[in-house]
Amino acid sequence: MIPFIKKRPPFSLKRQPGFGLIAGLCFVMLYAPIITLVVYSFNAGKYISPWEGFSLQWYVAAWGNEAVQDATMRSLFLAVQAGIYSTVLATMAALGTTRTRPFRGLMAIYAMINQPLMVPEIVTAVALLILFAMIKSLTGIQGMFYLVIAHTAFCIPFAYLPIRARLEGMDLNLETAAADLYATPWKTFWRVTLPLLFPGIIAGSMLAFVISLDDVVITEFIKSSGQETLPTYMLGQLRRVVTPEINAISTVLLGLSISVVCLLFFVERRSRK
Repeated sequence: MIPFIKKRPPFSLKRQPGFGLIAGLCFVMLYAPIITLVVYSFNAGKYISPWEGFSLQWYVAAWGNEAVQDATMRSLFLAVQAGIYSTVLATMAALGTTRTRPFRGLMAIYAMINQPLMVPEIVTAVALLILFAMIKSLTGIQGMFYLVIAHTAFCIPFAYLPIRARLEGMDLNLETAAADLYATPWKTFWRVTLPLLFPGIIAGSMLAFVISLDDVVITEFIKSSGQETLPTYMLGQLRRVVTPEINAISTVLLGLSISVVCLLFFVERRSRK
């Protein structure tokens, strides 16, 4: 008679001792500062603490602040342009690295595209600062387009990853069938590949938009006088005096970022169905 052997349940991290406590502490450390920021953005006092009552005056003050308005419009203008340009370049890079046979050097191309993700952001910022300083000294040309180029270069890998993932998950038989029906490569891309790829493009562009909108390090190194964005404006104000107006601006920026990220997850979820 064969003795009964109790089968062990599969390993699950959730069943390990202390998992719930550690997970709870992680959530507290992540979200307690954010919740505090949001709560104190409604503080009626002139200072961040103590709490002196509920008020919307700092949202009103931020809304009427011309410096905040200029920085906000500049940030949105920069983020939209960087999102569009980086998405176009990332789409071409994703097509070039997925719609081709494997070849020697393909992994090196992956590494080059994803270089801003692997290198510390301050290193990228210093490198761009030196490059743009050389260009400015040789040509004497100034302008906002340096910031656009810097943000576009930094956002390309963030747009590339979801677009490439979408391409790798697509059925190649559809493109092959279009070619068998005498469709040109351009018509195949326009009628078959692009509609199927569109959710990935939207996801990549929204991710690039959020990254550009929230960027501080690269903007702080590259910007010239009169090119303050909302994050760098907030950083400058924190160096002078901290008021609940900064909390109000941060809360609005947080809400905008969360909205874009939620929309990103919604698009990705719909694309999987």
